[in-house]
Amino acid sequence: MKKYILALGLLTLAAAPSFAGDKKKKDPKATGTTEVVASPAAAVAVAQPMALQTEASNLTAENMAFSEDLHDFGTVTEGENADFDFIFTNTGAEPIIIQRAQPACGCTASDWTKEPILPGKTGYVKASYHTQGRPGPFTKTVTVLSNAGAKVLTFKGEVEKAPTGSVPEPQSIIKTN
Repeated sequence: MKKYILALGLLTLAAAPSFAGDKKKKDPKATGTTEVVASPAAAVAVAQPMALQTEASNLTAENMAFSEDLHDFGTVTEGENADFDFIFTNTGAEPIIIQRAQPACGCTASDWTKEPILPGKTGYVKASYHTQGRPGPFTKTVTVLSNAGAKVLTFKGEVEKAPTGSVPEPQSIIKTN
């Protein structure tokens, strides 16, 4: 069994340069020996990350034309979720692909259009603020990262404390006197 594994390992090592696009070339100084010379294409592929090998995009964050990038919820009652869809139009000549929409904190959630947004079409980024236990003013952000660049969306409002008894009180076995 060990012989088979050793033979398979040696075979893999011997075949690896041919899979990488390398070529063998005779060494003129030594008879009967060869050296491995990497092809120029293989050298470029190794030197540059995959993302940099694609053509440069002409898109900018301005190509994500949002109808508004600041939304004011006004006053919301504690316990309700404050949800808003930021709608945008792709004004560029290439599809926009949103990689992620990163909320600034854990009290905020986000969702977004997952498929590429073609030129002239619309997409969305949904922001949701969880108001439970957070009375008072709030200002939150969601950073949208896409192939067009980064765009920061902001929403704000004020959470009005819910009347006593309408919001469940936290129950704890620890007494606080």
